[in-house]
Amino acid sequence: MYEKLVHKFEPEYNEVVPENADASYVVSPQAYFRGASQLPGAQYNVGFQIFVKPFFLDRFPHRHKCDEYLIFLGGSFPNLFDFDAHIEFTLGEVGKDAETFVIEEPTIIRVPAGVYHCPLNFMEVNKPVFFQAALMQGMFGGIYDLPGGSREMWYN
Repeated sequence: MYEKLVHKFEPEYNEVVPENADASYVVSPQAYFRGASQLPGAQYNVGFQIFVKPFFLDRFPHRHKCDEYLIFLGGSFPNLFDFDAHIEFTLGEVGKDAETFVIEEPTIIRVPAGVYHCPLNFMEVNKPVFFQAALMQGMFGGIYDLPGGSREMWYN
């Protein structure tokens, strides 16, 4: 009766790099919960990644129709506070109200619906970083301002 509410993770090898580039910045496999595509009716999307090298994760400012939470913890389990990295993250619209935050300790950031955010740059990673991007909607996507106008793009 309740089995439709249970999802077992499968390992994913999601190295987002140009073809033939080095993907060793992230430990593989990773785990992702892809929301409604895996549990119909879900209004939550999240990835579980451990970064071990610098990587410019998201260069393009965008926004979402719902809240997003970005979680940065130490990736040397079981001590989630063993953190040694320098990460830069921008909240707000570039050229208007943008503020860049430096993350050098375990941190969670709430990005309210409609708020521009990114770039997100893991500039220095001396110890593994456990990263989660949790989006409160059934499918992962964002709204990007492109030369031809705003465009909502979805990823699964």
